[in-house]
Amino acid sequence: LLSIFGSKAPAFRRTFQDDILPDMKLYRKTSHTTFDLKYHLVWTTKYKKPVLSGTLGTRVRDLIREICATHSVQIIRGHVSKDHIHLFISMPPQISVAKLAQYLKGKTSRKLLQQYPVLNKQFWGRHFWSRGYFATTSGAITDEMIMDYIKHQDDDADKRGDDFTTLDLG
Repeated sequence: LLSIFGSKAPAFRRTFQDDILPDMKLYRKTSHTTFDLKYHLVWTTKYKKPVLSGTLGTRVRDLIREICATHSVQIIRGHVSKDHIHLFISMPPQISVAKLAQYLKGKTSRKLLQQYPVLNKQFWGRHFWSRGYFATTSGAITDEMIMDYIKHQDDDADKRGDDFTTLDLG
C-alpha cells in the first residue's frame, strides 16, 4: 500500500464505519464481523397440545433464555403461548437458523421431559415439539410489525408474565 499511496494509506476502517454504516448502534459486532441479522422463529408442541402454561411455560422461557445466552443470541421479543413459541431474535452469522432451532427444540425437549415426568405420558417417544418450525427474516416486514404481532398473541400475556423481552428498544 505504501508504494501505491505514498506515505499515507487510506483509513479504510474509519471510512467503512463512518460512511457505509452511519448508525452503528443498530449493528452487533464480533471480533471480525459487524452484523444485523434478525429472525422470527415459531414452533409448536407435538399435536399442538396446550401444555405451555404455568410453571411449565415459565421453565421453557427460562431454558430458551439460557440457550440463547450461551450462543450469543439476543432475544428482542418472545412469547410463550399454550401450544407454541414465538421468538424474535438477533443472532450472529456463525450460527445457522436450523442449528439454533435444533439447539432450542432439542435441549428444551430433553430437559422438560426429564423435569416433568407427567409429560412422558402425553409426549411418548421423547418428542415434545412438532417436527418443523417457521422462520423468516425481518426484511420482508418491519421489526415493529413482528414485535407488535408477538406482543398481541394472547390477551392475558401480561397476567401470566411469560414475556421474553430482554432488550428495551424504546
